[in-house]
Amino acid sequence: MQLPFFITVLIACLVHAMPVAAVPTRRAPNPNPGMITMPLKRLHNPRTDIHPQLLLQQHINRGQRRLARMAGRAEPSDHELRENLNKRMFMLENGPGSRVPGSTNDAVVSGSNFSRRRFRAGMAAAYGNSAPGGHHAKPAKGGAAMGAMNGTAGNTTTTSSGNVTVSGNGTTSANSTSSGVAEIDIQAATNGGLTPANAPTANNSLGLDIEADDVGYIATIQIGTPPKDFKILMDSGSADFWVGSENCQTATEGQSQGRRAQPQSGGGCGNHTFLGTQSSSSFVQSNQQFQVQYGSGAVAGVICQDNVNIAGLALNNHTFGVAELETVQFSGDTTPFDGLMGLAQSTLSEQNVSTPVESLASQGLISSAITSFKISRLADGLNDGEVTFGGLDATKFVASSLVTIPNVNQQGFWEGAVDAFTVNGTDAGLTGRTAILDTGTTLIMAPQQDATTIHQMLGGACDQQQCTIPCTTTSSLAISFGNASFAIDPRDLAVLPLDPNDPTGDCTSGIQAGSVGGANEWLVGDVFLKNAYFSTDVTKNQISLAKLTTS
Repeated sequence: MQLPFFITVLIACLVHAMPVAAVPTRRAPNPNPGMITMPLKRLHNPRTDIHPQLLLQQHINRGQRRLARMAGRAEPSDHELRENLNKRMFMLENGPGSRVPGSTNDAVVSGSNFSRRRFRAGMAAAYGNSAPGGHHAKPAKGGAAMGAMNGTAGNTTTTSSGNVTVSGNGTTSANSTSSGVAEIDIQAATNGGLTPANAPTANNSLGLDIEADDVGYIATIQIGTPPKDFKILMDSGSADFWVGSENCQTATEGQSQGRRAQPQSGGGCGNHTFLGTQSSSSFVQSNQQFQVQYGSGAVAGVICQDNVNIAGLALNNHTFGVAELETVQFSGDTTPFDGLMGLAQSTLSEQNVSTPVESLASQGLISSAITSFKISRLADGLNDGEVTFGGLDATKFVASSLVTIPNVNQQGFWEGAVDAFTVNGTDAGLTGRTAILDTGTTLIMAPQQDATTIHQMLGGACDQQQCTIPCTTTSSLAISFGNASFAIDPRDLAVLPLDPNDPTGDCTSGIQAGSVGGANEWLVGDVFLKNAYFSTDVTKNQISLAKLTTS
């Protein structure tokens, strides 16, 4: 009989193993003599190419199959197991073990600077649904929670592709939050897409299109021979430049274990533009692999060389990456960009190559490895966002307000010492803080107690799930660097209403609680950067900030 035989074998194996496994090196007095205590050892993960959350799901999948066999039930299908893994991928930004940039393994390093990357973090809370652990992810576009708002904005136009453009001068009746969240922001959060930037007038500059309701900022560059347009997310919080490969596939369980699927000419990574030998005669692929784990999403691929044109600056035979595997955060059809350009310092690079701005400077195409950002706000309707390489655009900031501070981060992020946080002119009493300035993160992430303190002063609330603020707030938080104070517009603090039908009720706050790295370390994203001109200098290892000019 099969079952008794199996049980007999299992008991025999356990009995054979017990003399070794059950003998502890030390034994504490046992308060319950009728019980036996055995040491449990943690399974070490020797794989550095699999995120711990994905490894965990693989163990769960195997366990489900084994349990089904033991119980005589039908095993779960491969499709079901893949779906389980895909769901786990959505949790990468929330679960333990997010990859430490620049590390050689996937473990979280306690107390390290920026041990979890909050890529495009913080937008699921806008729907009133916080992700586990208090870390939030950008919502799917066009979700049911916001669907009732479709077609109601009188000052926006939505194209069939979901792009949002502003008619007339783009101004709205809600230039302050005293009347609630602007309709244009609610529409953009619902429909997603891009609002195109105006053509920049400064040299060596690219316009920054606005994704949805100020979720991210995207520029268009050219790659390959003949050159093709690629939409690229400009990210000051990472240092790797990549686009999708013609062989790109959305990551599956088998692929995450190193087994590659057959190429599908990029069809496996959504409706994007891809790079490879089929599209570019100057494309050269190497055998060197890379992988990058962001706070939300991951990519893996190979290093390549091809011609890259950035704002008319020709980087021939530039070294960067093509992603052969992308998680759904990057491969989905609703993701409006084809790749990502990291503009932190190359010491942070997983590809171990120079960033584009560093290469531009080393080849003499720009005078210095400087990158400058003017981040635009959708509700203003100005669409004047831009990224400038090699210098600063003096037309975008008040010259007398420019301050320059040293970069205090040793890993390659752009991090400055904060002088003070004030709410409506009152000092919050938070000292010794630093802030990583990151265009690739939507919100501001602050230590839990700091976030609670700030929201108490703002008239909001903050717990371990999410932070909220009245949609009609007129309060403002100011952050001071280099003895200069930069106030955040109240519109940026009240992100989206928890109830999409009540734009004057409670809103998701632009400041959320989360552990960034050090106990006094903040991650300061676009909620703040929309309110200042922001420039970085690799050569001098310094950061500059200035007040924006008024249009």
